[in-house]
Amino acid sequence: MIVLDIQMPDLSGIDAAREIRRAAPAAAVVMLTMFEDDDSLFAAVRAGARGYILKGAAPEQIVRAIRAVAAGEAVFGPGVAGKVLAHLTDGSPHAHDGLTTLTPREREVLTLAAQGLGNHAIADRMRLTPKTISNHLSAIYAKLGVADRAEAADRARKAGLG
Repeated sequence: MIVLDIQMPDLSGIDAAREIRRAAPAAAVVMLTMFEDDDSLFAAVRAGARGYILKGAAPEQIVRAIRAVAAGEAVFGPGVAGKVLAHLTDGSPHAHDGLTTLTPREREVLTLAAQGLGNHAIADRMRLTPKTISNHLSAIYAKLGVADRAEAADRARKAGLG
């Protein structure tokens, strides 16, 4: 059982959940965070979180959610459950493809990643730091609804980028 926040000092909770999922697929991950935005919520779920609770929740709700996720359930706090349902029932499977929401800089990073460049090569080409490229990639994954670089690159190539 692992409880993470979206924003952590060295590695985002989303990136940590993704790494945990790769290393220990059976691990139960709950996000306990103050971030209510759709991008953070859906990125966390795609990264492997089975629970998403806002820090403002009552202590009993937090404990109940952690126990439920440890028992194999998926739990979304009252503040985010409606967003999950709305996303799943909007009736348009392509409404959230995310490519149209990318900033010009994110499109450039995605294009270079789709060409096979690593973070350091992209950073050198764009005159940015590798950490900045990593941050852009995390935002891209969230907007595209993908779990990793390979999926993002595949989506970019299908859309004519890269």
